[in-house]
Amino acid sequence: MKYTTEIKIIKPRTEVIEKFSNPDNMKHWQRGFISMEPISGKLGEEGSKNMLKYKMGKRDIEMEEKIIKNDLPTQFHANYSAKGVYNIQENFFEETPEGNTLWISHSEFSFSGFMKLMGIFMPGAFRKQSYQYMKDFKDFVENNKSVLDKK
Repeated sequence: MKYTTEIKIIKPRTEVIEKFSNPDNMKHWQRGFISMEPISGKLGEEGSKNMLKYKMGKRDIEMEEKIIKNDLPTQFHANYSAKGVYNIQENFFEETPEGNTLWISHSEFSFSGFMKLMGIFMPGAFRKQSYQYMKDFKDFVENNKSVLDKK
């Protein structure tokens, strides 16, 4: 399953990237985020790996992140693997003529086991989740609003 989501952030790209690239900010725009622990390599560098932990409803989810390309401020690509799900994420950050930022995200998911059913019967849930993260990030950057305040 492949799809593209995009959102315009009414802030300069330098400010957007500063907030996007700081792992301490993830808790402010990724609902359910608990922690990120380095596995190998230097944080943010291509080839480095991290373990991400989330709480989604009653489920605890762990996923491994591998940085594929970090050419910020223009692009950031990573692969994510969790039980039954593999995700390729390609993020592009473009400056608009008005001096704002357009965030374009290409997502590709593949599934195995039980998660294959989720991919078949609920493909919109993945797109919706991706776009929710983008909206929450936009709100964090533009208005300094954290998803932690929305609990």
